[in-house]
Amino acid sequence: MSVWGALLLTALAGMSTALGALLALGRRKPGGSFLAYTLGLSAGVMVLVSFVELLSSSTEMIGTGRAYASFFAGMLAMGLVDIAVPHVYFAEEPRDKGVHDPLMRTGLLLALGIGIHNFPEGMATFAGSLKEARVGLAIALAVGLHNIPEGLAVSLPIYAATGDRWKAFRWSLLSGLAEPAGAVFAAAFFARFLSESLLGWTLGAVAGVMVYISLDELVPASRSYGRDHLAILGAGTGMAVMALSLHLI
Repeated sequence: MSVWGALLLTALAGMSTALGALLALGRRKPGGSFLAYTLGLSAGVMVLVSFVELLSSSTEMIGTGRAYASFFAGMLAMGLVDIAVPHVYFAEEPRDKGVHDPLMRTGLLLALGIGIHNFPEGMATFAGSLKEARVGLAIALAVGLHNIPEGLAVSLPIYAATGDRWKAFRWSLLSGLAEPAGAVFAAAFFARFLSESLLGWTLGAVAGVMVYISLDELVPASRSYGRDHLAILGAGTGMAVMALSLHLI
């Protein structure tokens, strides 16, 4: 695939966060149950695609040991970012203070975290597309599908906190723009050095970042708002949707 084709494919995958935001903002008053389910859905999609698609591909390219090393390096990198960025968890925020402030902060945190992991995802989608069009399409489809619930996850807390649809949509869109930004960076700085080894390390690290965000933020957030096992129901649905899409590919 050409460089421009790879950039276009990556941009389409990244912009699916905007689709998720539009779906979310169609609801007038997103309640706790809906938040719980969609946050769990996003976590399920991200966890499954990380282990089944990204880490598996990384293992095939660079071997089990190096793939695992890149995976945990990605988790460690995201953990360091998490320490550096002030972080308030859903479940840790006292509810008698009112829901709006913690919702806004969590939405912004999700936008930041998603944007951070979208950047290397964009690099991986771009690199995979240059390596082989089918690989790039598979990665882009997987990324695009899980970006939809990510757009939901970012926009819903911000909309619930502010009542401002445009602000919620804007933050979701910005988090998605990190994807094509990563592709442009890859095209500008390391396309000439592209190798299967570099791609394998990139995919493994992206998987680690995604799993960290899912387990450290999305699952606790989902459980803090949901009852009757909505968190696991959403996660299971997200995994099933992602598994079906990968099977169809």
